[in-house]
Amino acid sequence: MTTTAAPQTLSDFSLDWSPALSVGNARMDETHQEFTELLNQILATPVDQQLLLYRQFIAHTEAHFAQEERWMQATGFPGDHCHAGQHATILETMNAVAVRFEGDDKDIITRMAEALTEWFPQHTGSMDAGLAQFLKEVGFDTRTETLADPSKLQMATLSGCGSVS
Repeated sequence: MTTTAAPQTLSDFSLDWSPALSVGNARMDETHQEFTELLNQILATPVDQQLLLYRQFIAHTEAHFAQEERWMQATGFPGDHCHAGQHATILETMNAVAVRFEGDDKDIITRMAEALTEWFPQHTGSMDAGLAQFLKEVGFDTRTETLADPSKLQMATLSGCGSVS
């Protein structure tokens, strides 16, 4: 009698886009919506089929984070602010997950995606919301990536890890 292995179960986690995740910047919100859609696709994909989609998700996330960091640099947002540090940590972890998946840990992509469903709303609600507010205050257009009035740029001061004044 031959038995077949049970199919890999899909994750019960998801992160649906909602107004609660909006930071009030259309371009940033569009990128974040794409992020949540890709994340949910991974969570809905059988484990043995996740790697290609996960690599696409990494590429999207690299572009997403580079976009925000470009805006930070263009507006004088503090370079030592921990926002970019969080990006670097997440990308380093995401790349390590791909390596581990190719090794022997076939559930690691699902576990990473589940962890990101918890991390992303917190990051968006603090780091990205603060950046969006800063960009608005200095008159930075994220579509054209230009400043309406460069004289509005001021040196920002840090207050802890998640806020700017």
